[in-house]
Amino acid sequence: MPLQKLSALIDAICNFVICNDSSLHSQPIIFNPDFFVEKLRHEKPEVFTELVVSNITRLIDLPGAELAQLMGEEDPKLPGANSTASGFFRSLMSLKRKEKGVVFGSPLTEEGIAQVSQLIEYLHKNLRAEGLFRVPGNSIRQQILKDALNSGTDIDLDSGDFHSNDVATLLKMFLGELPEPLLTHKHFHAHLKIADLTLFDEKGNKTSTPDKERQIEALQLLFLILPAPNRSLLKLLLDLLYQTAKKQDKNKMSAHNLALMFAPHILWPRNVTANDLQENITKLNNGVTFMIKHSQKLFKAPAYIRECARLHYLGPRAYTSKDDLDLLTAPASKELQPLRSQKRSRLDTCNQEETQQRTEEALKELFRHVHNMPDSAKKKKLIRQFNKHPTALTPGSDVPTSPAPRRTRSRSFSGLIKRKVLGTPVILERKSRDATPEPERVSKENVHLLQKCGSPAHMSQAKLKSLEGRKEESCRRMRAHLLSKDSSSL
Repeated sequence: MPLQKLSALIDAICNFVICNDSSLHSQPIIFNPDFFVEKLRHEKPEVFTELVVSNITRLIDLPGAELAQLMGEEDPKLPGANSTASGFFRSLMSLKRKEKGVVFGSPLTEEGIAQVSQLIEYLHKNLRAEGLFRVPGNSIRQQILKDALNSGTDIDLDSGDFHSNDVATLLKMFLGELPEPLLTHKHFHAHLKIADLTLFDEKGNKTSTPDKERQIEALQLLFLILPAPNRSLLKLLLDLLYQTAKKQDKNKMSAHNLALMFAPHILWPRNVTANDLQENITKLNNGVTFMIKHSQKLFKAPAYIRECARLHYLGPRAYTSKDDLDLLTAPASKELQPLRSQKRSRLDTCNQEETQQRTEEALKELFRHVHNMPDSAKKKKLIRQFNKHPTALTPGSDVPTSPAPRRTRSRSFSGLIKRKVLGTPVILERKSRDATPEPERVSKENVHLLQKCGSPAHMSQAKLKSLEGRKEESCRRMRAHLLSKDSSSL
């Protein structure tokens, strides 16, 4: 299998991976970003068109007549349509379109796109030819190639019988002989409005700087409602022109030069001349230039359209615009989310309980295995580790084990001095830190008194005071003893 076909097959598989998502009731979900967009377009075209057009009108201002033309409710009113002038160029273009063939001059179909895609594929391999799409080819070779495409025969363009300029000129001829421009007559006024989208200054006044983000968004929406064959061929064509412009250091064809060559074929209305368009020619040419430069972004549905399409099939109700989606995150719409959060919390609780149960079973089995091991230092070490966490490792109930004896702390002379000097504050701090108060620690001198009198809780108030006095007296004696030692050493 050729490397290109294998790569295409891998991409196709990656774009249509099926998995199960428990949050969506185990429905198979296809990880193609525009899956629900395409599904809505094919199954409910009227709903899809209304969804897209409502968002287009949010970006550009379309009066009633132009909006009706975009929706297909009225015939497009194009410049030069009411003109009585019948120039030589207009007559020539009309005569050319009367000669209809299987591919050239016929309405755009998938079969025609399959034939023309051979030309596009060949040109991708020959982008370095200087003046590509500008320098005309040989008319005889072009006619031979045109007849072959109309008859549907296979063509070996790599045989060397044709030049890249022949193929490039024939591609422009195919686009120019379509009954309708590739971007359709219905979208003509919308493209003029998109070209006028500019940024605003701090005072809210329009500037001359194009608003590229809004233009890209508007073109994404407009391309979504193109007929499927037009959209497929437009994607192939703009990608070819984008790659051609990237090689402008070799072929001398920038994006603007390419737009001058192709705008009359893909965007200008049919049967009009440059005089009919007048000041709109610059807008149209700049619009095609913008499409070429940003072609890699224009055939992706905006994120909110994807979400609207997904919610149309999976959500509680359908949303018709980006503003509706924004309401979902507003404070007033938080009542829509408790059901989802409750369902998610139930799933999380079940998962946590199941995980905890599995962990406990595994720990019990591990503990039994350690208990059945022969006596050794390793076994004792493992049992000590289990005894450190008696609550987390629950198998203690199955096999009883004796707790490890607690080692008593050795008391040094320096520690005794610290406890005598700082005994009361430390005891108070520990009392406040612990939940259950411990009995007060006393010095060794008072141990025999405690044994006689019992714990401080059972002593009288007078006895407690006497004990405190004796304790303070012993502390004073100890301090005096230490000071005398220090003075003698000096």
